[in-house]
Amino acid sequence: MSDPRDIDEDAILKGLSAEELDQLEYELQEMDPENAMLPAGFRQRDQTKKSPTGPFDRDALQQHLEKVALEHQDREDLVPFTGEKKGKAFVAKKAAEIPEHEQVILEPELEEALKNATDAEMCDIAAILGMYTLMSNKQYYDALGTTGTIANTEGINSVVKPDPFKIFPDEPPNPTNVEETLERIHNNDSSLTEVNLNNIKDIPIPTLKEIFEAMKGNSHVEFLSIAATRSNDPVAYACAEMLQENTSLQSLNIESNFITADGMMAIIKAMANNATLVEFKIDNQRQKLGDSVEMEIASMLENNSSILKFGYHFTQQGPRARAAMAITRNNDMIRQQRLR
Repeated sequence: MSDPRDIDEDAILKGLSAEELDQLEYELQEMDPENAMLPAGFRQRDQTKKSPTGPFDRDALQQHLEKVALEHQDREDLVPFTGEKKGKAFVAKKAAEIPEHEQVILEPELEEALKNATDAEMCDIAAILGMYTLMSNKQYYDALGTTGTIANTEGINSVVKPDPFKIFPDEPPNPTNVEETLERIHNNDSSLTEVNLNNIKDIPIPTLKEIFEAMKGNSHVEFLSIAATRSNDPVAYACAEMLQENTSLQSLNIESNFITADGMMAIIKAMANNATLVEFKIDNQRQKLGDSVEMEIASMLENNSSILKFGYHFTQQGPRARAAMAITRNNDMIRQQRLR
């Protein structure tokens, strides 16, 4: 049997026909069906061999679908509807009269007051007496929470209405100037100690990488947050390189981004060479990080004595318990140092 290493691949490729080369290229296409960030054409192979019949006409397609739907016959009922009424008509039973010996007799003044009370006043009286089964929760608590006024103005039998909708103003956009901030990081500006780029959606990936590249030599920025900036794995790799060299950063927030397990694994491994970070947040990524990353996170926290706050929701009980014990240990060490 011949050694596979002695096979001349170039000679084999030269002997293939054009159709065979197309078939080989089709089989070797690298597709990623799990990556939701790619267009549909890059997630699966093109399985259509027919040539297009003409340009796409959306209006014509809608008209054709409506025509086909109208022409399609409805399915016949298994039991045809005749309108015949079956059974007996419902007749409400008369309420039973209360025997005289069971009737409650009130004092004349109280009897007169209740007789002249409105439905709204009766509703509040029932709430005060604890008869919460006669009304809704809102009516009950509204009556107990007011003094001197009638809370339920529509009575016991009123329609339950929802609380009025409270309109909260939208948060203002992040006013941070990205280019100016990047330049100040490059210049190691001593007045710049906090960089907040949260919720800025249009920051290019090369700019985010350049920010982390500039942070390698910066000695004044202590807080860096890039939450919800659509950062991905290339940004994560740049962040990992920064963590190995930066000695001033104390808080890092990379939550709500598109970092996958590979990028997060690089960041976690880089934390082995960082002893200054106190707060670290990585939660709410687009994809789940997986068990192996969570185990690596737990190991990193056990070997790191500087992190006091860590933001991540573990899916496994084992890594969660180990991480909690490590964070508690670090906080106890800081507390003991304060007491000395």
